[in-house]
Formats: sequence, C-alpha cells, structure tokens
Amino acid sequence: MTEIWSALNNEILRTPRTVYEAVNRLLLIMNDTERRAVASAEEDELVGFHFCLGVAIRNAFGLHNPGSELAAACGTDIHPDDASGVIIRALWERLQDGEGK
Repeated sequence: MTEIWSALNNEILRTPRTVYEAVNRLLLIMNDTERRAVASAEEDELVGFHFCLGVAIRNAFGLHNPGSELAAACGTDIHPDDASGVIIRALWERLQDGEGK
C-alpha cells in the first residue's frame, strides 16, 4: 500500500511537462472558490490573473528555468509570462467545459 502513496507523492511533486498536466495539477490544488473565480471570468478578463495565479504557476512549475519542458509545451521561444497565460487559458477552457467545477 505504501508503494501506491509513494508513487502518488512522486507524481504530485514532479513538475508538469505539458499544459494538460499543468491544468490537471491546478485542478487538484485549487479550492472551489479559486476554480469558480477562473470559471466565471470572461475570456478578456483572464489577464487579471497574471499577477496572482500567473506568478504562482511561473514559480511553482519552473517556467523561468532554462530548458523547461512545460515552457516549451506552451510554445516555441515563449516568455514565461506568456506561458503562464497559455496555462491559465487552458484551465479556463477546461472549466468552461464543466471539468473541475
């Protein structure tokens, strides 16, 4: 049984490599209030998450790290600020589809 928990712990601590993995991780760690705030935002309001959720994503997921697989998954030669925007938009889209609410 502890092998399962150990594997889960390793998975949770591993930096996401794709936008899909990043969104899944966010849905695991965000509370209902945070999810509702993103879900209820209009598309043009997503930029408002740049200095809160965006900073957390950039720091926790290592988007400033050279060679970041996640940053590369967000687009070629994309700035970390823009990469977090890609992830926030993907999160918003997933919430619009009713997932994670």
